[in-house]
Amino acid sequence: MTKSEFEKLVQEGIDQIPEKFRGRLNNVAIVVEENPNKAQLEKLNLSKNSLLFGLYQGVPQIRRGRGYNLIPPDKITIFQKPIEAVARSKSEIRQMVKNTVWHEIAHHFGTSERRVREIELKRK
Repeated sequence: MTKSEFEKLVQEGIDQIPEKFRGRLNNVAIVVEENPNKAQLEKLNLSKNSLLFGLYQGVPQIRRGRGYNLIPPDKITIFQKPIEAVARSKSEIRQMVKNTVWHEIAHHFGTSERRVREIELKRK
């Protein structure tokens, strides 16, 4: 799949986030990269062979106080190659991208990894 095709799937995933959340996305860039880099993996204590589908980097909205200004955008990165390595079809890629986008946006709003995973289990 080309990067452009994958980016369209990411946009579809964003578009499927309920408006009450999508309209509150603030100071966040959502980008696509092929793979996580070494520094990203090391920061998360993951091995080089780990499959990381997405990554949120920034200041969650619930932690932004009065002094939160002139701050570079948060960054949500969706990693194309790990998702493609696991998915068995374009339909599965689409679903994994949607789930990954949702997962990382939840972190942007301040939801912990543990809580996001609990919610994901209930959604299945």
